[in-house]
Amino acid sequence: MAAVQWDPFDAIERDVRVMIADPRWADVPAHTQAQAMAARLLLTPDGGCWLFGRHARWYRHDPADGQWHLSAPPAGPRARASARPPHPAPLIPEHLLPTAADLTFDRGSTQAFVGPDVPHQVTQRLRALLDTGRGMKPDASYVVGPLRSMFYADVPATVATMWGTIMWCAYAPAFDGNEVLLSMFGEFLARPLPGDDWVRWLPPMPLEALVALYAERLGAGAQGAAMRLSGLVADTARVLLADPRFGPRAAALLAMVEPLRAQPYLDHPSWDVAAIRRAWLARCPAHLEGAIVAETSPGEHFRHTLYDMAHALSFVSAHGADPRAVAASLLAADVKHVAPGVATQLYPWLDSELRQTYYVTLSEPRHPLRGCWPREGEPPAALRPPGRGAAAALLGAGYATGLAWCRLTGTAPPPRGFPTSAAMVSCLIHERDDPLPGVPGTSSEWIRHT
Repeated sequence: MAAVQWDPFDAIERDVRVMIADPRWADVPAHTQAQAMAARLLLTPDGGCWLFGRHARWYRHDPADGQWHLSAPPAGPRARASARPPHPAPLIPEHLLPTAADLTFDRGSTQAFVGPDVPHQVTQRLRALLDTGRGMKPDASYVVGPLRSMFYADVPATVATMWGTIMWCAYAPAFDGNEVLLSMFGEFLARPLPGDDWVRWLPPMPLEALVALYAERLGAGAQGAAMRLSGLVADTARVLLADPRFGPRAAALLAMVEPLRAQPYLDHPSWDVAAIRRAWLARCPAHLEGAIVAETSPGEHFRHTLYDMAHALSFVSAHGADPRAVAASLLAADVKHVAPGVATQLYPWLDSELRQTYYVTLSEPRHPLRGCWPREGEPPAALRPPGRGAAAALLGAGYATGLAWCRLTGTAPPPRGFPTSAAMVSCLIHERDDPLPGVPGTSSEWIRHT
């Protein structure tokens, strides 16, 4: 029988999870917690010091500046097995100490909405909500705020509220061109959605766009209409919980707006959009804070999405490649193609190893990692994921990373997607649709949205 290789990273993660799940952990002073975590650090042969900390994720210490950077851990068995405790251990800042809330956060799925469809029962329940919402015209306003230009002038705010909720909850809003969820809104949209017939590459939905619809009614003194809109946000989010691609942010949004049902005047001290947005975010419980990082810290959100992309690339380790290095290379490919002028703005958000990989891939045309870049819209053979789910996850994580660095640098997302995530479409094009319920071998109707 072959010996099972011991993995220090897995062992430390299990140990930390058990330790912080103990109810007594929360009462331990911060300096004592830091000492306990220092005894559970790992040092890899390349000099990287690793901490399993806040958000139940790994951080890499940068000896050059003394900072800890959120960073996916090594994937190769040899690198992981060779990790040892560091002596001396670097200081651990209090804000990176893990909490019990970190263990309960469900990250859902990084898959895009290309390949696996939105479940039929979800689209049916949303269609029922939309049919009800579109009839709320007598005391409802029309669309205002950032969503105004998307819809025809006579579209009620209820329709835009549902659209905004769906898009805000999506981890990576890249949708199959014939996704039923999009076609339901086709008659209300004043302009074509970005993308092409294969994929609709939608921009991120800021929370203020959703808040603006509710705040307009509240500011006009239409308390009942405002409560109906916030109730519709809650009802839509509750339906979206069933799909893990929406689930984490849907749970956070539900926690923000559900209290308004019992306390309709909860937001009355905050009349403007910015103040209401802050009030909503403040109501997000600690165990769901990971779902709102995009709203509270764009830089940290970028780090989390890049972490997700490295995780989605874990299959390349079977060929001896480092998923972290490949992720940095794909990031360089997108930045060079879309906005090379902002490349240096991402350096502070990368750990020293990723920063170096990103830099040399950008600056050296003959660097071997450029072999990871797409060619003529296709990924190299070694980067073709092993199945539909893996391809959808890499497409989603890549697109989310692209949107994150665009937001961080003030860059407009490309209307036809980023090169690396767009290349994944070729891996999914022949298995885009799930069979319709009760009709074996069928797929959803081809619907154009232009």
